[in-house]
Amino acid sequence: MRRRDFISLLGSAAAAWPLAARAQQQPAPPVIGFLDTRSPEAVVDRLRQFRQGLKDTGYTEGENVIIAYRWAENDFDRLPVLAAELVGRGVAVVVASGSINVALAAKAATTTIPIVFGISEDPVIHGLVASLARPGGNITGVTQLTTELVAKQLEVLHEMLPTARLIALLVNPTQSATTVVETREAALAARNLGLELPVLNASTEADFDGVFAKLIELRAGGLVISAAALFSGRSAQLGELTARRAVPAVYKQREFAAAGGLMSYGTNLVDAYRLAGVYTGRVLKGAKPADLPVQQATKVELYINLKTAKALGITVPLPLSGRADEIFE
Repeated sequence: MRRRDFISLLGSAAAAWPLAARAQQQPAPPVIGFLDTRSPEAVVDRLRQFRQGLKDTGYTEGENVIIAYRWAENDFDRLPVLAAELVGRGVAVVVASGSINVALAAKAATTTIPIVFGISEDPVIHGLVASLARPGGNITGVTQLTTELVAKQLEVLHEMLPTARLIALLVNPTQSATTVVETREAALAARNLGLELPVLNASTEADFDGVFAKLIELRAGGLVISAAALFSGRSAQLGELTARRAVPAVYKQREFAAAGGLMSYGTNLVDAYRLAGVYTGRVLKGAKPADLPVQQATKVELYINLKTAKALGITVPLPLSGRADEIFE
């Protein structure tokens, strides 16, 4: 090799050394552990908004942040194991999404890694946080209006079915804290409307057939489905069931009405997931969960399945259809 070529090669290598050193010093992107009770197919739109919330705070999946997903596929018994997997991986933050069960599993798995939840239940009643304003500990997040809405769900269903005198409430008795509040609020609304409100129980999917048999026995005019986690993971299935069994029903999630349920009335969950994404990004930037008040997603939407209404022989009142955010035909 000629001396001139050797010097040139040496100079190029020397120039490359600082670049290689800087590349080696670049920190690995943080990892978010995303734990959900359902399957990824069930939350496509919500995941899109969660990522948007992250992006709003400067994080883009695959570029400067990694998301490790764990899906329970509606098997709540798997949640503690999945939460432990994420903690063992050393994620920077755990996002607990879908129900109170997943948030409690995450909280049981770690007292040090920050947790951001996205749930329908009251986090104070269930002992997740000390208060909405001052969560304390390593956990905060976003909650949606649910127990507060059960009375309004009964009201809009009564508006749709003005001649019905008996409307049932379906709850999960194993989720006692939420059930007590929802039953109390619904009973008060029923008294004000002059309605009978029998309470039906389902603690597993296997109980659904018995519930519909009981509705026929009671000659119930309609059904309000509570916000229990058992039902939230099966909203489309319940929509199909109520349509097939010819039961006028209302539930909180849009998927319920889209799948054939008569009505959905509840919080805009897509917006709630964006808020959860924003909080996750803030935690990644160094914010402490104890200093981040629990946010409440308060945007409420009404969906009506007109095809189901026609099949049930129900004429949708104009004031109700006029308030609908979307009508499925």
